[in-house]
Amino acid sequence: MLQDIRENAQGTIAKIIIGLLIVSLSIWGMDAIIGGFSGEPEVATVNGEDITEREFLRAVQMESQRRLSAMETPDPSLLNEDQVRKDVLESLIREQVLIQDANAQGLALNAADIDALITRMPQFQVDGQFNRDRFVATVRNMGMGVTEFREAMRKQYVLNQIRAGIIQSAVVADENAAQLLRIQNQTRSFRVLDIPASAIAGNVAVTDADVEAFYQQNADAFQQPERVDAAYITLSLGALAENVQVSDEELQAYYDQRAAGLASEERRASHILIEEGSEADQAMTAIQKRLEAGESFADLAREYSIDTISAQDGGDLGYAGRGIYDKAFEEALFALEEGEISRPVRTSFGVHLIRLEDIRRSEVPPLSEIDDQLRRELARDKARERFAEVRAQLADSAYAADDLAGPAKELGLEVREAKGISREGGQAPFDHDGLVRQLFSKDVLEAGYNTELIDVGDNVSVVARVRKYHEAEQLPLAEVRENIRATLEQRKTREALVERAETIIASLEAGESLESVGEWASYQSLARNSSEAAPAVIQQAFSLPRPDQGEARYGKTVTADAASVVALEAVKDGEVAEGSTELNQLRDFLASLEGQREYAAYQQFLRNQAEVDRP
Repeated sequence: MLQDIRENAQGTIAKIIIGLLIVSLSIWGMDAIIGGFSGEPEVATVNGEDITEREFLRAVQMESQRRLSAMETPDPSLLNEDQVRKDVLESLIREQVLIQDANAQGLALNAADIDALITRMPQFQVDGQFNRDRFVATVRNMGMGVTEFREAMRKQYVLNQIRAGIIQSAVVADENAAQLLRIQNQTRSFRVLDIPASAIAGNVAVTDADVEAFYQQNADAFQQPERVDAAYITLSLGALAENVQVSDEELQAYYDQRAAGLASEERRASHILIEEGSEADQAMTAIQKRLEAGESFADLAREYSIDTISAQDGGDLGYAGRGIYDKAFEEALFALEEGEISRPVRTSFGVHLIRLEDIRRSEVPPLSEIDDQLRRELARDKARERFAEVRAQLADSAYAADDLAGPAKELGLEVREAKGISREGGQAPFDHDGLVRQLFSKDVLEAGYNTELIDVGDNVSVVARVRKYHEAEQLPLAEVRENIRATLEQRKTREALVERAETIIASLEAGESLESVGEWASYQSLARNSSEAAPAVIQQAFSLPRPDQGEARYGKTVTADAASVVALEAVKDGEVAEGSTELNQLRDFLASLEGQREYAAYQQFLRNQAEVDRP
């Protein structure tokens, strides 16, 4: 198994594992790994094992957040909460039956396998080498400890082994792949007769009676929906920041304040980590005496440290700035001089000896180089404080006001107008569903109140009111007459082209010669992806049945302004070389598709066989 890990850790399997792992952990957390706490309420029991309410609610929350983030304009009111809960519960049940199946098969990884997998994952590497700082930071961002992460990885890997095993076991017969390849590489010879719209122009006529009849028969298509004209006020952080003046004195003070942060410092540390316990002090004393005797810190890390990953590198943790390590570890590290070793430091991971290997710093850029950047930052920071204040004032003022002029004058804002907003929305900011719903609510539309202050974007808020309401109405015939005429002309042109093409095909099938019906373009041995003929013509030629020797098969393509009659004359199957790369790739692709189907069927089988109880 370890060899498989080495071969696949950089590839697709590793990416699938880490992707599934991160998603699973972000949704379910550690409770999904250890099965939750005993005595918790459950939402379902799968083959005797509980899915806890805590686990379920966390998954619902995360799935809701995922669906909101997928919206162009996130709006919680658009979520179908019942469907979310239903989908999440089903997903948890399927996850549970797969975990139970993996346990039943005895699939597992030992500690060495997990270490090998972690150190080879690109997500935890810098310049092609495993970086413990990145590993720890990534794990902490998931809200986990290293031990929890390792256990979760163990579970996700074995689940993926089931999936990979089923998919990779799928087999496709060589002849099936070869036959498909012969069809795929097929070439066809055919002729094409083009019929332009001008050839049937005399057969197309649209009268006023036709227009009027169409208007009456399709009255619903010419309805102007109900709409409103609205007044609105927009409050944005960006606009406030543009009006903030930053003096040179303020800029200099801000630069001086930021100087320490503009210069970065990273420290490279090595450590020896031992487990906390009754013998920890004794073990640390022994290690310190051996260091004083001149033994190598790196050798002692390899001998003693329970951090097996860094121990392989002599305890080396790489470079890191502040905010990465445990607070006690960080304070001890940043108090050391280069080459100095700390006293024993206790953290949640155990007891450390820390050695400072190196320090690297960047210089503070002069103010002249970053003047504009800092001025914008300071203006935005000052505006942010003002934004929160003005937003609260605008919300209160607009709620109590009979119009928007008062709040706008009070806060120095502009009242703007938008016309023709339907229930489907309008131009920004009325492309926000929540704002439009408020605008058409009973309180706003009928009672004449202002909307609530709606956040329509990042630090952009809008309050609006209806100025004028327009009922739905039928558009007059005079206004849509020419559009109807154009539609009918296009429709009748297409019908006439279809009729002409079908008449030609009927005469050819009755024995009339190709030459007698017009001038044909000839195409010899074209492939499916050929660009010599129009795509629609190629598609039609390859959709026709194979013709008998000396005969032809006929078809047509029709657009709004032309038609083409296709006469298929010959079909030549593609050649397939046994053992060719193309054949092998196609066979592997078909096997992968078959494997996916088998895996889906296996999942469904386990789900159907499971005993699921829902309280």
